Amino acid sequence: FLLGACGGGSGAPGALGPSAQGLNGRTFLSTTVEGHTLVHGSTVRLAFTNGQLSASAGCNSMSGPYRIDGDRLVVDELATTEMGCEPPLMDQDRWVADLLDGATVALDGETLTLTKGVTHVVLLDREVADPDRLLLGTRWVVDGLISGDAVSSIPAGTTAALTFSEERLDVEAGCNGGGGTVRVTETTLEFGPISLTKKGCAPEVMALEQAVVAVLSGTVRYTIEAATLTLNAGPVGLMLHAAP
Repeated sequence: FLLGACGGGSGAPGALGPSAQGLNGRTFLSTTVEGHTLVHGSTVRLAFTNGQLSASAGCNSMSGPYRIDGDRLVVDELATTEMGCEPPLMDQDRWVADLLDGATVALDGETLTLTKGVTHVVLLDREVADPDRLLLGTRWVVDGLISGDAVSSIPAGTTAALTFSEERLDVEAGCNGGGGTVRVTETTLEFGPISLTKKGCAPEVMALEQAVVAVLSGTVRYTIEAATLTLNAGPVGLMLHAAP
């Protein structure tokens, strides 16, 4: 559904002011909020991409076109996902939508500040606040199985994980373990044959193992954002998080 915002101005795109010209292509995470108490454990996340603003604060994701009028952020309408969350998080979504339209914007290097009325939100560039983890040497634990546009969770009580080193991949596939060779580039992983032990496990665990191994073949594209690793092998893939 849509969250309406009380946009002011003529509706024509405005030029970015001097303090906001560096927003495009960047994501910011809240570090300090005055005038509102964030729900415990939640963070305001804002991403600016080619005139589109995406926002989240612990429940739904919101997105829509934005412009900068002088030093003021103008967002006329935000489309939002429709997940049901606890009432405090739903209320926080509405607070964020209201904050975004009409807030004064100031960008100083890695720090973005939004001010509206008594509300003052300081955000830090995501790459500084939550930097990308290293592919090599990190134990990446599987969170989700990608099939087309859908992502499914793994069976409860099971664990699958990957650890990359120089030209080597170690695999915890859910039931069996093993590994193989891998060639790493900036955007792709080129897997050699994967060898695993031959134990038998419950059907749901074996299904997880098969889904993981199916991705680890040939050339696979990967991306890392903060603590999330995504592997895409055509119609299938894996979503993983960096273990502490």
